[in-house]
Amino acid sequence: MQKNRIMRLKRPEQKAEIQILHLSLQGLLPEDQLLVVNQQTRTLSLLSAAPQIIMEQLLSENEMRMIVPILESYPHYCLYEVLLAHISSNIVTQATIERCRLRLQEAQRRGAWPQELRPIRRALSSLRNKLHAFHLEISNVRERGCSLTNLAPSSFSEHLQ
Repeated sequence: MQKNRIMRLKRPEQKAEIQILHLSLQGLLPEDQLLVVNQQTRTLSLLSAAPQIIMEQLLSENEMRMIVPILESYPHYCLYEVLLAHISSNIVTQATIERCRLRLQEAQRRGAWPQELRPIRRALSSLRNKLHAFHLEISNVRERGCSLTNLAPSSFSEHLQ
């Protein structure tokens, strides 16, 4: 079972909450490590149980918009309409996702599927490079979405311990 904790911090001088995701990502990370996503600072960190930072990457705004729904969908894949909603809207609701689903269906009918997915592909390309440092990969599920996978499953635990 995936251990997923969401911490919401609110400082007195701030009006907005800081959202920090703590993810165990069973099957992708060693049991004593957590992937931590700080959405305010747009950082992705790998922590050991000590806790000690093993690795950290700064993400662009679009990379952050892609990684959060992918991580929230893990171990399943994240639908392209969800990714499109996150990259094209500041506030994502079921209605936004439905509009993006219809937009993608229409693009598929017109033969414009690649053009409609271009912003997603661009953000995923740069995100993949940063995830490789964590030995993680984003795999495409043809015409469905993306999922988080291991880059090198057998050597990952040995490499980071």
